[in-house]
Amino acid sequence: MSTDVMPRQALTRPRARLAMRPGAWITWAVLAFFFINLLGVIATVVLDSFGRQWFSAWLPSGWTGSWYSEAWSEFNLGQVLVSTLEITLAVVVLSLVLGAPAAYALARRDFPGKRALSLLFLLPILVPPIAYGIPLATVLYKFHLAGSLTGVILANLVPSLPFVIFTMTPFIEQIDPKIEHAARMCGAGTFTVLCRVLAPLLVPGLLAAGILVLVRTFGMFELTFLTSGPTSQTLIVALFSAVNSAGIRTSQSIDAMAVLYTATMAVLLAIALRFVNPTALVARSSE
Repeated sequence: MSTDVMPRQALTRPRARLAMRPGAWITWAVLAFFFINLLGVIATVVLDSFGRQWFSAWLPSGWTGSWYSEAWSEFNLGQVLVSTLEITLAVVVLSLVLGAPAAYALARRDFPGKRALSLLFLLPILVPPIAYGIPLATVLYKFHLAGSLTGVILANLVPSLPFVIFTMTPFIEQIDPKIEHAARMCGAGTFTVLCRVLAPLLVPGLLAAGILVLVRTFGMFELTFLTSGPTSQTLIVALFSAVNSAGIRTSQSIDAMAVLYTATMAVLLAIALRFVNPTALVARSSE
């Protein structure tokens, strides 16, 4: 019987491998097609931002870096970058300052309506920003906050604060409550426990949440577009306005502006992936 079984197993294994190969080839072909198109689009924008003229040839007729200086002066990128930095850092700091105590309350305390409150915090993450961005912008315009840095910061806090809360809650739950009880027995108050006992232990979580909020706020378009004004635009909103506003603008300067935005976002994502492990973050959240 062994002589009959072995040939059958030997025949079924190659058939299974052959059956899997077409699907694998299709998957790799689709991925290759996607990445080739993506690289083609990025390469086209980068080449056009350095080209003098580019019409019918495969490459531009000449090379120059003057489009970047022209874009810097034409779109007032100095003020745009300063506004972007101010908005992003303010959102990160406020999200951490307000989100860490809220995460501590959700992780350590049981109170009526806790699940409803958690669901309320979850909604700005699950719902598309444009869905609640329009009524939020209406409220901010009513109180004369829209069009300023304050209005943009408040609008970006709506999704960023729950993001910090749900990122920090698993980190707080992993800390043994006995450490806090020991500190309280030594006379430490709640503020002292948070600042001197928990804060050093929560540095990895604070760093992870801060970097993720930084990337999210820098790339947030909908809420910033709905609430920003001429002096409170971020880089992505300024890029959108440059493409769609009235007037004749050279495509090379707009592409130079797009390269600056893409390069900055790539650096932020590289920093985020360097200090934040998405797999470990999801594992902590699911525990």
